[in-house]
Amino acid sequence: MSKVIVVGSGIAGLVAAVEAAKKHEVTLITKDVLAESNTHYAQGGIAAVVSSEDSVAEHVTDTLFAGADFCFRPAVEVLCAEGPARITDLVNFGVNFDRQNGNFALGLEAAHSHPRILHAGGDTTGADISNALVRAARSQLKTIFEHTFLIGISTSAGKVAGVEILTVDGRKLVEADQVILASGGAGQLYRHTTNPAVTTGDGVAAAFRAGALLADVEFYQFHPTALAVPGSYLISEAVRGEGAILVNQDGERFMKAIHPLAELAPRDVVARSIQTQMMAQGGQPVLLDATALGEKFLEERFPSITAATRKYGLNWAKQPIPVTPAAHYWMGGVATDIWGRTNIEGLYAVGEVACTGVHGANRLASNSLLESVVFAHRAVATLDEKWEIAASHANLENALQQIEIVENLAPKRDRQAAGEATTAGQVVDRVELQTLMWDNVGLARTGNQLSATQKALADWHGAEESGRLFTDWEDANLLLLAGAVTSAALAREESRGGHFRLDYPQTRPELAKSIIVRKA
Repeated sequence: MSKVIVVGSGIAGLVAAVEAAKKHEVTLITKDVLAESNTHYAQGGIAAVVSSEDSVAEHVTDTLFAGADFCFRPAVEVLCAEGPARITDLVNFGVNFDRQNGNFALGLEAAHSHPRILHAGGDTTGADISNALVRAARSQLKTIFEHTFLIGISTSAGKVAGVEILTVDGRKLVEADQVILASGGAGQLYRHTTNPAVTTGDGVAAAFRAGALLADVEFYQFHPTALAVPGSYLISEAVRGEGAILVNQDGERFMKAIHPLAELAPRDVVARSIQTQMMAQGGQPVLLDATALGEKFLEERFPSITAATRKYGLNWAKQPIPVTPAAHYWMGGVATDIWGRTNIEGLYAVGEVACTGVHGANRLASNSLLESVVFAHRAVATLDEKWEIAASHANLENALQQIEIVENLAPKRDRQAAGEATTAGQVVDRVELQTLMWDNVGLARTGNQLSATQKALADWHGAEESGRLFTDWEDANLLLLAGAVTSAALAREESRGGHFRLDYPQTRPELAKSIIVRKA
């Protein structure tokens, strides 16, 4: 029986831990409490083919289309083909998806050719899934570490040996034969984000420092409709799927003139269109008009959103509500094959921490929860098997470019005393970093902005390794990943999906290859 460490307690981590525990000795590690993850806040639902009027082939086609000719097709085919079975698994875990006339009630979201979004509690799908999986984890796992920070991944002779963690009792090494990273993305890179505070890219940063390759980190998806209030509360795309429309401050609907799918165009198109409207109206948010759906329908279908809008004195059944884009999902991450295996033997990555290539340059709505559960199962299925990397999106031989990143480390006291030159100036300020990334490496980018950002990042460094606060390590991780995103965005001289360059506005077919980032 091998020792397996799972890092993260969203859907990917919880599924991986519970499944692995059937045959292995599992330790589950999470930075906060088990229920605190991006999964818990997912509103829209999970996409899968569960209707006879739909097909796996059409789900594949929709995913490839949304991905802007950049998806890794084998990963997409795995995702869509194995999705229905994984829905059955979630039902068996106790997730009560909403039903209509005995069948799953299916919603429609942007760029889907059929209604195929399963939801629970109207708009509390993520919380319902998380709660069911947390119950399973607490009943089936013997070792769970909450409030535990992943500092690093230990390797020996090129293989995983365990993880280094930080707790209230200090730092220690936990040994393992395999490590499954399921720690989520890095939404806290940006000033406006729909992500919870825990999403600081800790797993990606730890894997990178251990020698794992990163891929496609320049592709960041901005959700078009976050409530334009502090906290950027997410307004699910399912609202537009039910018929809500976007209008400017003059009440004029603008998406019909921009894309044939109007409000249900791919997310990158809608988000940039909203940004353009906001710039034209002096930075004022656009408005999401759901009044035609009626108060009764909105309260029943979207009870959480209805409650959230009321907290801010808004009645969206009577008046349009202000919305703005916000950072939402990272298509890039730790490069893996279609079984979650990385270039480090024994290290897996699943969910948003990983880059399988399944999302391409722009994730299809509600494919993220499905990706997590599908690839978590696949990773567990290969535990203890001979380590052989299968076909991969991040093909080194055909990479568009390979970039090496040097981490800005805190100057050592002895170096300062000796008067040696240091590599960076002051300790990074998170708010300044988030503002810089939002302004220069957000929805629209230019070469000049990206170069200026690189210079600004070089003037910061992370906290010393003696730092005892989780936030010190988080800030160092965000700084490291900001450098990776900025460098990759500067290298990609085209616009594609979630990466839009004002100075290179066209998509160039010959550049449909991954940019690989490695530790210098």
